[in-house]
Amino acid sequence: MNPAKQQSNDPLHGITLEQIVLRLVGYYGWEELGQLISIRCFNNDPSVKSSLKFLRRTPWARKQVEDLYLACRDDSLLTTE
Repeated sequence: MNPAKQQSNDPLHGITLEQIVLRLVGYYGWEELGQLISIRCFNNDPSVKSSLKFLRRTPWARKQVEDLYLACRDDSLLTTE
């Protein structure tokens, strides 16, 4: 099979971290998101820019955000369009 046409098994393939954060914020809002994942960038003067900066440098926090996104997506709470 041509590698270019092979589908990735990664459920996050093609979804940027920014899209994940925006969808979670759109669904939960900053306050509830900060309660679900207790990190400063969600609780103190939250913004997408500061969150992305922190999440890109902090693998454990990024994993929590990605895991929450996948759980919500699997439960059809978030749209993937």
